[in-house]
Amino acid sequence: MLYQIYETQRSLMEPFADFAQAAAKLYSNPLSPLGQSQISQRISATYDLIYRLGKDYEKPSFGIQSVPVDGVDVAIHERVEIDKPFCELRRFKRFCDDAATLNKLKEQPVVLIVAPLSGHYATLLRDTVKTMLTGHKVYITDWKNARLVPLTHGEFHLDDYVNYVQEFIRHLQATYGHCHVMSVCQPTVPVLAAVSLMASRGEQTPLSMTMMGGPIDATRSPTAVNNLAMNKSFSWFENNVIYRVPSNFPGAGRRVYPGFLQHTGFVAMNPDRHLKSHYDYFKDLIKGDNSSAESHRQFYDEYNAVLDMDADYYLETIQTVFQEFKLVKGTWEVRNPEGELELVRPQDITRTALLTVEGELDDISGSGQTEAAHSLCTGIVRREHHHLEAKGAGHYGIFSGRRWREVVYPHVRAFILEHEGKTTKPAKAAVKPKRIAAKKASVAAKPARKTAARRRA
Repeated sequence: MLYQIYETQRSLMEPFADFAQAAAKLYSNPLSPLGQSQISQRISATYDLIYRLGKDYEKPSFGIQSVPVDGVDVAIHERVEIDKPFCELRRFKRFCDDAATLNKLKEQPVVLIVAPLSGHYATLLRDTVKTMLTGHKVYITDWKNARLVPLTHGEFHLDDYVNYVQEFIRHLQATYGHCHVMSVCQPTVPVLAAVSLMASRGEQTPLSMTMMGGPIDATRSPTAVNNLAMNKSFSWFENNVIYRVPSNFPGAGRRVYPGFLQHTGFVAMNPDRHLKSHYDYFKDLIKGDNSSAESHRQFYDEYNAVLDMDADYYLETIQTVFQEFKLVKGTWEVRNPEGELELVRPQDITRTALLTVEGELDDISGSGQTEAAHSLCTGIVRREHHHLEAKGAGHYGIFSGRRWREVVYPHVRAFILEHEGKTTKPAKAAVKPKRIAAKKASVAAKPARKTAARRRA
């Protein structure tokens, strides 16, 4: 019922938001009589803020048109490589007329970026993708809004997430001969499970795994997010945050964790900060500071755009990752596409290098939660274990913004290049990961080794 009430309220508010947008333009237009008053700018700013607070935020686009590669602008074309009921494997194909640059693009590593399915769209990683495109062939998991998926496509479980990741990895391996995988936040757990299962079956695994700010072991340094999941029962989540999609969407009747509830939770974590941000936006509009105002719009266009998650996937994630800690306890069984249960054994991974990245000030994934992957992947040789703590970086800072571009990315790039075309031999035991200093803004990357399997940019 709550979802229906929310949709009714949103529908009623939509005309008022449209009116506020029109009024803001009317009072800010220098050719309009209403724009000649001394208080016109203030009135326009008020209406603009009302519009921003009341509008419906749709899924943003990545909007990456080009990236610089060694001083040459390379055009970017998005296309869907694989279309699954709940996810698209999206490729960012690079085009260039310069022969030398094109040859360089063909030699660069291919990376699968697994985006979080935890409220926001994959476009939250826009900066991650754009930066990675300067030195890699990039694919990303673009998760669909569950309310737009008809019931005829069935349910979506955490097991399906793991199976999707495996399918995408196999696709890239079949295309290029090998690949690297990077997971940001929530997907660190299912990605580790996916690679572990592939290793247990004797399949080819990615050359490297980069895991950034994820809850591998949520018992370490629990955050407010972790505590909520730990202190509330499974039935509480099922009875309080799960609702049916209203009839005006393609996924009508599907049980979901609605995006508007997730957004409410996001805002409730730091209400004062959001209030100040909106007030600063109001003042910027009055002052005519269009640059600061546009930065605010860009951030909240992304932050306020949320998606619904299938109920089964969400509840199973809560139970598996944050309540029963099945991954670290070694009790997690995943159902494969054939319906068989397989035990997740990270210790079976032997030929994949591991880099974990944490932010010093991360208040979503606590200190040590991602680094815990090293203690699980005991089959990886010692020299292939690496850990980076980004000083002064919060959760979003490790994959977006200046610290990501200047501190984290150079290490990620060097790590991937070091293991391009390289395989490792199994070891009996792994030890403490090699810690990488995060003080320098750049790292001299080792040149990539050429392999016959590389065919595309």
